[in-house]
Amino acid sequence: MSSVRDLLATKEIVVACGPGGVGKTTTAAALAATIAAGERKKVLALTVDPARRLADALGIRGIGNVAHRVPNEAFEAAGVRAAGQLWAAMLDTRQSWDALVRRHAPDQATAEQIIANPLYQNIAGRFAQGHDYIAIERLYELHEEGEYDLIVVDTPPTRNAIDFLDAPERMAEFFASRLLRWLTVPYRSRLAVAASRPFYQVADRILGSQLLQDLAEFFILFQTMHEGFVTRAEAVSRLLRDVRTTFMIVTTLEAVPAREARVFAEMLSERKLHLGLLVCNKALPDFLVEEPLSEAATMLRRRAPELAAALAPELPGNPEQALVARVLEEVGAGCLNFQLVARRERELRAEMARAHEVTATVPFFENEITDLAGVLAVGAQVLGETWTPQEPEKKQEPDKKGANSDRSRRSRDRGVHRGAHDGRE
Repeated sequence: MSSVRDLLATKEIVVACGPGGVGKTTTAAALAATIAAGERKKVLALTVDPARRLADALGIRGIGNVAHRVPNEAFEAAGVRAAGQLWAAMLDTRQSWDALVRRHAPDQATAEQIIANPLYQNIAGRFAQGHDYIAIERLYELHEEGEYDLIVVDTPPTRNAIDFLDAPERMAEFFASRLLRWLTVPYRSRLAVAASRPFYQVADRILGSQLLQDLAEFFILFQTMHEGFVTRAEAVSRLLRDVRTTFMIVTTLEAVPAREARVFAEMLSERKLHLGLLVCNKALPDFLVEEPLSEAATMLRRRAPELAAALAPELPGNPEQALVARVLEEVGAGCLNFQLVARRERELRAEMARAHEVTATVPFFENEITDLAGVLAVGAQVLGETWTPQEPEKKQEPDKKGANSDRSRRSRDRGVHRGAHDGRE
């Protein structure tokens, strides 16, 4: 692969993974927004991270299970005329579980019984693997609907993302487990297995018979969906391994996040999942490793007294020559320290890049990314392109014939932002 656009040309799902605190949510939103801005595609940014940062980054509020479109006006305010559409959604665990129950229950009456069960109401989406599985299930559902050309998924931090990936198989195992059968058999038949009686007699006294009855009823009803759940879980697992799905690992080049990202890359490889893109975020600029900077910093430290003697008289406030020399020496030392870190980052990036088809580097941004313009600036870096926001077009006053001028019409007919040329006028 030669570029991120080449990689994504044949992909329909991008799963963004990585350690916490490395800018993964912003990077996922940036990739989705920039593809929607530059190509005639309908793109969905889907977050399963409990933090509601995606909505803030895209400048929209109140997103949930139902996808909301980022309005064209938001792109225009950011200096872009979008060629495609950007949509955003955030997983609502309870709504998704209710929809899943209604889909897989044998009939509507059984579905409503499950949803009305007190145990289900208390633990829906909270039990082990529940949130992770429903996230993958929702992704599968959205992909199957075929509404979007590209879906970019923002997952929880790396450790939880492993649960996210394994959730379909674990849910299938749960429905086939001995524990589930053991909990439900005594209430399926009045002739309970003798060995189980002592447990239920004690449990009745400690927990109360009503709780046990609710528990057994819940699992009995839940088991009616066994076949549908297992079949769907298997389909979800296949989707993650499909050639149309790729994984994007986002990390900084600091020691701990980078190590965590490398471990996660190994886990993806073990699971036969496609490692498409590595994004090294908040990286130091490459010019720091260049030899002229090293020479200048070394000279600054070595000749600090000499330079201070020439500079001090010219500076406002007439600072002491010794103070100026100390500042110059510290500046030179700081440059050399940054250069050392930059070299280590470059070596680490090269080492990590071997496992991925494409590697992108995003520099450290001085200002926090809080709006769509900032998101698009990050996206341009991910794609390895240059992007300069332009002033929104001013509406032309109609001429005497009631039509806009030729110049205005030509301006409307061409896109403000194209990034890499995609072959369309």
